[in-house]
Amino acid sequence: MGACMAKGIVVEKMGVEAKQPNSAIRKCVRVLLKKNGKKVAAFVPNDGCLNFIDENDEVLVAGFGRKGHAIGDIPGVRFKVVKVKGVSLLALFLHKKEK
Repeated sequence: MGACMAKGIVVEKMGVEAKQPNSAIRKCVRVLLKKNGKKVAAFVPNDGCLNFIDENDEVLVAGFGRKGHAIGDIPGVRFKVVKVKGVSLLALFLHKKEK
């Protein structure tokens, strides 16, 4: 049994092009997981939340809820970012907390 969340270090920020017929660049980060050393791509939800994430930050990633499958029009991205440096990404987005 694997855990549903994992901590990791942000290696780079990147944009993933959405699949047809949609046309967008989905904001993602490449994360190096601490527990097994794998590099995974994680989606950054909400508009402008990529600004709160810097390279070499510690992030908490969770699954997308489809048991290892990608969601919607984002190919190859199976995780989403939940916390940055121990602070909820949603709290940063709503200006309730500082990083």
